[in-house]
Amino acid sequence: MTLVLGIDPGSRVTGYGLVAGEGNRHRYVASGCVRTGNGPLPERLGRIQAGLADVIRSHGPAEAAVEQVFVHRSAESALKLGQARGAAVLTAVMAGLPVSEYAAPQVKQALTGTGGARKEQVAHMVRVLLGLRGELQADAADALALAICHLHARSGLARLSGARGFRRSRLQG
Repeated sequence: MTLVLGIDPGSRVTGYGLVAGEGNRHRYVASGCVRTGNGPLPERLGRIQAGLADVIRSHGPAEAAVEQVFVHRSAESALKLGQARGAAVLTAVMAGLPVSEYAAPQVKQALTGTGGARKEQVAHMVRVLLGLRGELQADAADALALAICHLHARSGLARLSGARGFRRSRLQG
């Protein structure tokens, strides 16, 4: 089974989720949030890096999946999100993990069948697919959804290539 780290970056809360999967089988491993609190953005970015580095050291994922940046209402919010995402991607790359990126509609489509699904629908499908009970933190649920989406994409590409043990390239165009 491949262990995938899903990362839902944010400048105040970065969600993470680890899912082990092979084919259509998925197993929940861990999830949570790196909370950066208030303070200058450089310090918050450092907390994101340190928190994700701890998760990677503790669980040893083989691959990472990160949400792509989307347009925000304000340029300032988009810039902060981009910097948080950069800290997350760099942490994974420095740990030697191949990183794949997915747009929010791709993740929603992979889990619910529609790219316009609401966050609650995605969280519900995460619980169903992983056999979880109770509520999940929203950012952790989004990160788990990214990991599941990546596992689906990975197994689909393996089937298309006809290769067993298919590995995604580190470099994505």
